[in-house]
Amino acid sequence: MASLKNLYFTLSHFSRTLSCPLSRSRTQAITALLLTTALFFFYFTSPFSDASPTTTIASTLASRLLSLSSVSSSTTHFALFSGRSCADSTGLSSVTTSDTNSRKTGDHETGDITSCDIFDGDWVVDDSNPLYQPGSCPFVDGSFDCFKNGRPDSDYLRLRWKPHGCQIPRFDGMKMLKMLRGKRLVFVGDSLNRNMWESLVCALRESLPDKRKVFEVSGRREFRTQGFYSFRFKDYKFSIDFIKSPFLVQEWRILDKAGTRRETLRLDMIQGSPTKYHDADIIIFNTGHWWTHQKTYKGNNYFQEGNYVYPRLEVAEAYTRALRTWAQWVDANINANRTRVFFQGYSASHFRGGQWNSGGNCDGETEPIKNDAYLVPYPWMMSVLESVIAEMKTPVFYLNITKMTDYRKDGHPSIFRLPKPQNSAGTIQDCSHWCLPGVPDSWNELLYATLLLSHHE
Repeated sequence: MASLKNLYFTLSHFSRTLSCPLSRSRTQAITALLLTTALFFFYFTSPFSDASPTTTIASTLASRLLSLSSVSSSTTHFALFSGRSCADSTGLSSVTTSDTNSRKTGDHETGDITSCDIFDGDWVVDDSNPLYQPGSCPFVDGSFDCFKNGRPDSDYLRLRWKPHGCQIPRFDGMKMLKMLRGKRLVFVGDSLNRNMWESLVCALRESLPDKRKVFEVSGRREFRTQGFYSFRFKDYKFSIDFIKSPFLVQEWRILDKAGTRRETLRLDMIQGSPTKYHDADIIIFNTGHWWTHQKTYKGNNYFQEGNYVYPRLEVAEAYTRALRTWAQWVDANINANRTRVFFQGYSASHFRGGQWNSGGNCDGETEPIKNDAYLVPYPWMMSVLESVIAEMKTPVFYLNITKMTDYRKDGHPSIFRLPKPQNSAGTIQDCSHWCLPGVPDSWNELLYATLLLSHHE
């Protein structure tokens, strides 16, 4: 029997092919091969599915063979998203998990998002209420709370992400809490992942009639010192945690020849105590922005493997080795029948005239980029990530937010990262993180859509 990795490459190839126009004969040939492959591997069952594997695979394949428009099965975990076009044969396309072509959430039709790349789209004006009102959530970090910090404009809250060719469902916090009842969701990564985590905590809290039923498991002092923070939704026995791990691999200290302690980065060691979260029901990883910092980017006497410190190592090579360490840990320690793994892609920054520590600014931006010609090239880090994910045996759901965030130069805290901001001159601006409410709420809408499609009530 073929290995799981071979099955991944088969389904990944078919997903890229089936998402683009095909001739009738080519479609029939591919469908036949896909059916053969799927029948051999129908026992890979989603941890969110209550249906029996045999029954579900039969009904799902029947509907897919009729539509010939997507590869979608509640028994298949291979969901990798790219936000790239069909013309880019290296991009990973969506193979989402579902048992139907469309669902309804309240009065809103999701459309057939199984045949749509939900990360390729545009920001459209939407006058509906944000997922939670500005200033209403006490759990927003002070540096993300642009409303309380005095930001006067609010049009950045009136934009909603709209994929090309389909409609994502409206976020329903109560429905999501029911899906997550009794489970544990963990964010592991840097402060951009914390941005997303706080957004989700606030969005879920907003749905509760009694908001006292969500409480902090650990205090902010512990969070700042130990890098762990947790909320508990009491009535749903559900916890949502954040674990600080900006590189995913271990930050280290060594003694140099002069006896001075200095920092290194262990590329061959996962950070912290991952056994604290390896059995969570959902884990969302990320890393990226810390790899662009000066000491990391220069790579002089900073990267370490075993007892060896590289006198010089290019950051791209170091990043690749670190991601492979993470991937090997996931493959060795994550039970894919229990735990669903996501990876949040690189979130775009919009500094003008310098970086965060050299006078960079983004204040005064009130509209998103509307012309694709002004978007930055696809980040090299995401190309590396895609290649590493493709080699893994564990299914990883790739939340490719890079392009959708690149448009949003208007969504950063800028000078509103602190209360009562002074004039922008001489003020350190935040053009990397995002205001809350704001852009990360859309990331969680996409997360919600992905979970909704693979869940059976």
